[in-house]
Amino acid sequence: MLRQIEGSKAIAETVALCRPEVVCAYPISPQTHIIEAVGAMVKSGRLAQCEFINVESEFAAMSVAIGASATGARAYTATASQGLLFMLEAVFNASGLGLPIVMTLANRAIGAPINIWNDHSDAMAVRDAGWIQLFAETNQEAADLHVQAFRLAEELSVPVMVCMDGFILTHAVEGVDMLDQETVDAFLPPYEPRQVLDVDDPVSIGAMVGPEAFEEVRYLAYLRQRDALERIPEIAREFTQLTGRESGGLIRSYRTDDAEIIVVALGSVLGTIKDAVDIRRDAGERIGVVGITAFRPFPSEAVRAALAQARQVVVLEKSFSTGFGGVLSTDVAMSMRDLDFDLRTVIAGLGGRAITRRSLEDMLKRANDDELEPLTFLDLDHDAVERERERMRKVRRSGPSAENLLRDRAAFSSLPRGGGA
Repeated sequence: MLRQIEGSKAIAETVALCRPEVVCAYPISPQTHIIEAVGAMVKSGRLAQCEFINVESEFAAMSVAIGASATGARAYTATASQGLLFMLEAVFNASGLGLPIVMTLANRAIGAPINIWNDHSDAMAVRDAGWIQLFAETNQEAADLHVQAFRLAEELSVPVMVCMDGFILTHAVEGVDMLDQETVDAFLPPYEPRQVLDVDDPVSIGAMVGPEAFEEVRYLAYLRQRDALERIPEIAREFTQLTGRESGGLIRSYRTDDAEIIVVALGSVLGTIKDAVDIRRDAGERIGVVGITAFRPFPSEAVRAALAQARQVVVLEKSFSTGFGGVLSTDVAMSMRDLDFDLRTVIAGLGGRAITRRSLEDMLKRANDDELEPLTFLDLDHDAVERERERMRKVRRSGPSAENLLRDRAAFSSLPRGGGA
């Protein structure tokens, strides 16, 4: 049924349809509305046979999820940003133990300085933690991906993280075609754990493993991720057959059939990129878009096939590796390593900075004219950066850069039009 609904509530209601037995989380913006809504459904009895556990921290939330999953319960949690980092040790434990926990990550920047707005630095910080990572472009896809995530996690006994852009999606009210209980039950069978703590059949989970077997354990985790590359598109096709709409999969291409330049990105920014591409197409430029849904495991073969005919690939990312450059760009480059093409990385939207269609149009025009630098920070205030670098060169106790930049911005924005430093 099509409803106008906030993204967070759509996720909460979809998760409830998946019949979780244990939900545990600690509130952190912009994840809070999801957990509030799930908690309210448990309290009211609408979500029956589910225990909602209030915990004292994000580390405790993931620890409880691990314990619940290990005893054979379908477990769910959600977090964002610093909350994800706080639970990091347990995040690795969940994947290392092969427990099929599903977690919503409401993507948000990582401080310092403190920032509650959206970028992808939290997801990138745990990209090698052994979780499957699925990125949603829209709230519709975010809701659909959660149903698919439980199915995928439990088939392969691997935890799955569904990433959706904080505030941009979590707090946006838009039309979402909500599934009903009958449809979800038809798609998602009851949870049958591969391993379970049972007093009548005792086993050890998480025992010490030395050098004689640790590498093999890690290799098995790698193989499960490779298995996911096959199951993700198969599960997406089954979902389409059941619901009549396409959602999920490994990648999604837009206007790439004859494209000379292809933009690659993750998440909600894809919608704005598509709008900008349509405008540049009207100007005669052959540009397309590839959106990556499955970031981990990385779909190298699918990406390679989608980009093989492009003369230039522009990877737009909402995070970066300090001291190096793009994160997603590195994976794309590895997928294309023996092909003849130019790779350009564009860092954009850090800390929630708006990625406007006008800026994207200008970026695409520069790419078409072969004027785009190998590494570009979109809409960066270079003058502000140089003022701070000069201050640091001149004054030993130059102070915190974040506060200096804010003071400079206030001072320069108050100058009359045409004024300068």
